[in-house]
Amino acid sequence: MAEEKKSRLYVLKPLIERWPAVSKPEGHVNFRTKIIWTALCLIIYFILTNILIYGVSGTVLDMFAGFRAIMAGASGSIVHLGIGPIVTASIILQLFVGAKIINLDLTKKEDKAIYQGTQKVLVIVMILVEAIPQVYGYLSPSPELIGMVGGGLASTIIITQLFIGSFLVFLMDELISKWGIGSGISLFIAAGVSQAIFTGLFNWIPTQSSLPYSISNPPAGVIPGSYYLTSQMSLGEMVDGGFQMLFIGHQGFQNAIVPLIGTLAIFFIVVYTESSRIELPLAHGRVRGARGRYPIRLIYASNIPVILMAALLANINMFALLFYTHPTLSNLPLVGKQWWIGGYDTTAGSTQPVMGGAWYLSNLNGINGWLMPILSGGIPGGHAPWQYALKVIIYLSVMIFGSILFAKFWIETTDMGPRAVARQIQNSGMQIPGFRRDPRVLGRVLERYIPVVTIIGGAAVGALAGFADAVGTIGNASGTGVLLTVGIMINMYEQIAKEQAMEMHPVLRGFFGNE
Repeated sequence: MAEEKKSRLYVLKPLIERWPAVSKPEGHVNFRTKIIWTALCLIIYFILTNILIYGVSGTVLDMFAGFRAIMAGASGSIVHLGIGPIVTASIILQLFVGAKIINLDLTKKEDKAIYQGTQKVLVIVMILVEAIPQVYGYLSPSPELIGMVGGGLASTIIITQLFIGSFLVFLMDELISKWGIGSGISLFIAAGVSQAIFTGLFNWIPTQSSLPYSISNPPAGVIPGSYYLTSQMSLGEMVDGGFQMLFIGHQGFQNAIVPLIGTLAIFFIVVYTESSRIELPLAHGRVRGARGRYPIRLIYASNIPVILMAALLANINMFALLFYTHPTLSNLPLVGKQWWIGGYDTTAGSTQPVMGGAWYLSNLNGINGWLMPILSGGIPGGHAPWQYALKVIIYLSVMIFGSILFAKFWIETTDMGPRAVARQIQNSGMQIPGFRRDPRVLGRVLERYIPVVTIIGGAAVGALAGFADAVGTIGNASGTGVLLTVGIMINMYEQIAKEQAMEMHPVLRGFFGNE
């Protein structure tokens, strides 16, 4: 009977056992080695972002332009797809396991191994799913490459480069998770967003680099741009639109003072919420006087739900764009070229939706993207004020409820649920004073806190990301990107502190599960 209840994914077990993967360390990896591997992967990542895809034509449409900061990839580079395939594979499996479509009990070691192995196989599938459409109108082969090898082989060469880049990102993520500190996905996101924020602050190149400096074309960075505008504008010009441009910018100049304030506000709010936690008292069952606390953070599932939510929205935008503009997919019945799914105007090289469901789920892009059109009576994208207001409501609702959903899935698939934490505490020899030393009793105590904190934390990170997108951020990093980066840096600091503590006190490795 036990065999009959096994998931059908067990048919992949022979493939999973032979699948190429980074080997897990047999013993403890010292702190210095972890730092070296983490730094090495980060350096390689930055090198890959500067390796352009060979043989691409000059006209490139970036399908992930609105999500570039959190996709951890550089447009037109070998890592053009970024972490998209990895996160998409994770979303699909979480949804299938959460909905019980796939029969896997992740509390069992064998089922969890099948889950993780299937996710690796699915990542390869998603790399191809996201890479193949890119060469049809978005990363088109150049005439020179087509002339050398032919159209079919030219497309294959570009797809191969995208595959290699994405597979390297996947392997580096696995390498960091096993031999380094933290998560490779998180590290690459933080690196990309930090770079965007830095250039958004200090970039002195004109907004339109091909034109000279002028009041309508100031330096792109908020600091040199604000200085240039205040020093070049007269009082009359400041009153007549100058203050608006200085504080909230315009379509060409986004790095203004209000987005800077929004970025700083998100930073301080995330730092505060990350430090908010419930601490359960613990005592050792055998060693008298040995006490401790188990912290349950307010943002319990960390920033993972927002990463998954952003990746989901990026994929919705990608498929809506394909159905509207792709020469073959746009002819499909019911979904091809349907404005209600998402309409696009790619004549100016933009891949942002201008109508339909994809528009309502697209980034709010700061005050200029929704508040100013409402106050001025609509129009910029051809929408009425009530449509902009509805877009704000829909976007914030989707971010909040989607983050709650993914937070609940995440804690169950990563041993952060009440039962898993109870077993962890039990195995460490600790117990909650006043309660019987039994994982079931511990589980019931933790069930009072963890599910509630998971929902509150998921809603909080979703609301923070949506709020930052509504206010605007420096360097077009997006609210989600800023939120993730701050949270990632805090988590990285905590991970480093934990690693150093385990290095000085090896007995702590058993409690942290690193033995």
